[in-house]
Amino acid sequence: MESQHGRPILVTGAAGDLGGVGRNLTAMLLAKGHRVRALVRREDERSEGLRQLGAEVIQGDLMDLTSMHHAIEGCARIYFGMSVSANYLEATVNTAAVARHHGVEAFVNMSQMTVTSMSITETTASPQHKLHWLAEQALAWSGLPVITVRPTVFLEGFFLRLAAAGVRERDELALPLGSGKTSPISAVDVARAVSVILDEPAPHIGQIYNLTGPESADLHHYARVFSEALGRTIRYRNIPRSAWIDSLFEAGLSSHVAKHLAVMADLHVIGRYDRMTDDLFRLTGRPATSMLEFVRHHLDEFTRREAAA
Repeated sequence: MESQHGRPILVTGAAGDLGGVGRNLTAMLLAKGHRVRALVRREDERSEGLRQLGAEVIQGDLMDLTSMHHAIEGCARIYFGMSVSANYLEATVNTAAVARHHGVEAFVNMSQMTVTSMSITETTASPQHKLHWLAEQALAWSGLPVITVRPTVFLEGFFLRLAAAGVRERDELALPLGSGKTSPISAVDVARAVSVILDEPAPHIGQIYNLTGPESADLHHYARVFSEALGRTIRYRNIPRSAWIDSLFEAGLSSHVAKHLAVMADLHVIGRYDRMTDDLFRLTGRPATSMLEFVRHHLDEFTRREAAA
């Protein structure tokens, strides 16, 4: 399809896994006829897959100014998203400084819903939440044409990556989220919202969009949804926080990431993710993916693999 716009859109974090915002966003923007420059950290099969979709793939480092000049020069619009990292603030300011130098017309910043409740006197115990809050302050000071997107917890994170093994092997949704309610959202829905913004950003400049799933409920409710989707009984087990943190370290996660996830779990317990907005529907005209739809879409990951006869 011929591009609607002569200048490409830069997508950072484009080589994230299939559940990532950047990868889904790249595909959606290409489908809309945009040129996409996909920034990746390394060349591998994921970057090759982006090329096959039609993206211009650039290997680079968000921490390196020269690298970011190479990535941003010639781009009209930017999607900035980065995984949880102790270097998050420096990467944000690096990207913003170069974006301002090159005069981009729109800068979509992927933040977090938790920032909505933070202020100069009230952060959280998560170092990542503080970095997100500081990054939003820096972007506000930058004078850039910023659009801020704040999703709640991702379905792909807590309910797939962190919970699939328990569901698959022990028929239990094992997470330390207490009895708090939560409104998780699919990364695909978030990517769809961002694709709408980047398609025609002018009306969205300066806006903050808080994106939630279609319902807010506790984990016992979601366990019943898993049961319906999988055709077998899944029970929620509120596991001890300390044991869960130990398992994160055993899985090879850094202390920065583990601390962030631990604080997210604590905030779930006290109801900080019990949020509902209609921002996603107002942007996309489509309802958010339900937990039932999500589990059915990922049946293989939640289904025990029978041993070969």
